[in-house]
Amino acid sequence: MDDELLLDERKAAILRAVIESYTETAQPVGSSAVAKSNALDVSAATIRNDMLALEKAGFLRQPHTSAGRVPTQKGYRHFVDHIDPAKVATSDRRRVAAFFGQMRGEIEEVMRETATLLADLTDYAAVVVDESDDAATVRSVQLVSLAERTVMLVVVLSNGQVLKSSFDFEIDVGPDDVDAASTALRAALEGHTLAEPEELPATGIDAIDALAAQFHQALGSLDDPDRVYVDGTSKVVQAFEAVESVGQVLTILEQQLVVVSLLADVVERGLTVAIGTETGVEPLAECSLVVSPYEVDGEHAGSIAVLGPTRMNYPQAMSAVAAVSNQLGHRLSEG
Repeated sequence: MDDELLLDERKAAILRAVIESYTETAQPVGSSAVAKSNALDVSAATIRNDMLALEKAGFLRQPHTSAGRVPTQKGYRHFVDHIDPAKVATSDRRRVAAFFGQMRGEIEEVMRETATLLADLTDYAAVVVDESDDAATVRSVQLVSLAERTVMLVVVLSNGQVLKSSFDFEIDVGPDDVDAASTALRAALEGHTLAEPEELPATGIDAIDALAAQFHQALGSLDDPDRVYVDGTSKVVQAFEAVESVGQVLTILEQQLVVVSLLADVVERGLTVAIGTETGVEPLAECSLVVSPYEVDGEHAGSIAVLGPTRMNYPQAMSAVAAVSNQLGHRLSEG
């Protein structure tokens, strides 16, 4: 029988009740529990028959002969695809808006605290990926004297990223020389990408030109690779009963390149929720990933996600990820 024909309104409601109960209790769900949790005006016998039909169609499974039933990946997928966005909670959105309304600091701090916020909101592991952006232009550049022979180069990009590097010299570097070199660097960099700066203008003063050229040459080393911020790994430990599952998930979260590739692959496939084997990563077969890209000044800048067991509170996770993604993009666009 066709899945859509099979899942009429009543069967879809029963499937939803099983998923909601299993999410809360982590225990197989029987027909009596569904009857108590649902407003369906049908008999317990009808619920049992419908649960059997859902099992035969692959939406539910029975882990033990005398046990109730638990959702399958197919069941979760149907549930997620039919979540009504209008019914998601707004409390998370208010909390997220308040958080970013008072958030200050450099981009690294913003990303780190965003991951912490998302983990606290969902009780799952949270991931924030700050992708390197070759298209980001230089918003400002400044040389700062830290000591008589130490100067720091500070570059602020249009995506909000702040890049820093300190340089030590064998001779004293005066403040006038530092200011003059800063002026030369601003003329060459501001409004351009780090990969394609303008040619460094000559001041006619050898010491200043040599100082500016040294910093100009060092720009390539400032262009950081993708950075990954992870929080809530302890929540993953609590979400899985099997020790081997916990170890595999934690190993994945520790591999920055794997995490970046995973989120990028899910986004490229047009998914906002990847369930079980849909993640494409075998150790995550018992996990689900809720992911959303974020934009800075209308351009893709990275992704955020939560990772938890397939027995996840999908409506709440999807709401939190969407709210955080939206607010993070606004915060970074403001600079």
